[in-house]
Parts: sequence; C-alpha cells; structure tokens
Amino acid sequence: MGHHVAGTRAAQSPFCTCHCLFLSSENRSARRCPAGLFIKTPVKTTLLHIKNMVCPRCIEAVRGLLEQAGYRPTEVTLGQAQLDQNTPVDPAAVAPILQEAGFDVLMGRAEQLTEQIKGALGEYLEHLRTARMPLTTSAFLTDRFAATYSHLSKVFSRTANLTIEKYLIRLKIERVKEMLSYGEMTLGEIADQMRYSSGQHLSNQFRQVTGRSVSEFRRDLMPKRLSLDELV
Repeated sequence: MGHHVAGTRAAQSPFCTCHCLFLSSENRSARRCPAGLFIKTPVKTTLLHIKNMVCPRCIEAVRGLLEQAGYRPTEVTLGQAQLDQNTPVDPAAVAPILQEAGFDVLMGRAEQLTEQIKGALGEYLEHLRTARMPLTTSAFLTDRFAATYSHLSKVFSRTANLTIEKYLIRLKIERVKEMLSYGEMTLGEIADQMRYSSGQHLSNQFRQVTGRSVSEFRRDLMPKRLSLDELV
C-alpha cells in the first residue's frame, strides 16, 4: 500500500507514514524523515506578555517594532508575542524597544495575570452590550481563567492597587464617553446598552468618576478621554 500525501497524514496523526515520531506543535519547522517524507519538528519560542495592547493596530505596531530590532515574531496577539529563539531573546532587552511606543513587557506572573484580566474585562463590556442574558463579572472571569474569582480579585487588587469592580466602572465610563462623543444615541439608550438600571444611574456614576455631568461633557468641544493605562 502506497504512502499517503505527507501533509494530509501529518495533520491527522502524530506519526508520518513510515512511523518515525512526528511531534505536534503550534509552532513547527520543516524537515524530512529518513524515508524522505515531509515532517515537522517543534521550534522553541519565547513568550512575552505585553501591557497596553488594546487593538489590531497595536498588534501590527508591536510586530513592526520587534522585526525592526532584529527579532522574529512567530505570532503576535493582544497582550502577547512569541519570538523565535533561533535569535537570542532577552525580555529585559526587548522592554525598552516597546516602551518607546507606549508598551511594556510584563515580567512577573501577577502582572501578566492582571493584564489578562484587564483584556478580559474589555471583552466583558462587549458581552454586556450584546448578550440577551449577560453573565455576571465573576462568572465571566472564572469561566475565562478557570480560577476562583477570589483569587483573581486578590491578584488584581494587589497588582493594580484597584479592585476589579472599580476598574470595570472606570472602563465602562470610558466606553460611555466614546458613545457620547459620537452623538448618535440618547443617554437612556447608552444606559440600556451598558446595562445601567436607568439614565439617572449612569448620570450619577459618570459624575462620580469624572467629576463632571454628562451635559458638561457633551458641551466640551475636546472632551478628555483616558487611555487604558491611565485607568489605574
């Protein structure tokens, strides 16, 4: 019986058709087994956790900065970059390169988890806005991280000097500012989308956080918005 096409076989089995060991990995390089079949072996990578990545443009910016510095990013996503270890990687040396563009390399596990929680809370706002029956904050985070909310809350509070609940309120108000600046929705409509009990509830919280009323914000020709790293 003839060999299968190597690419198809490799995708289905941890072995190539001549039974030499095939190691499955998300990041692989190509080589040939003794029988001449195309197989792949793992590529060692360094995973960096990066602060202040919030949008697709940040992904492209980080990728560009790393490539300009001579590194070979194999994958860049929000909050993370994988670098090919064929080029020596020192996270401490990468940090200044990214800091010039407003990004930071997170060294400690608590910092990394805190940044991941911030990213998840950004996704939670979209979940609040679109889900018919949205999850609570604690249910959303425990499902995402497979950890107790108590643990996540303690790590976040110690690292950010702010509770998850207060950070989420600030994040919601920044999203409200964005929606107000478009001038396309009434305060009541915004309150409904952001799951406030009423427009008055939103108005009160807006003043508590910003020190200004919604009306004052709307009258401002250049209203102040905060970047995510300014929320803590």
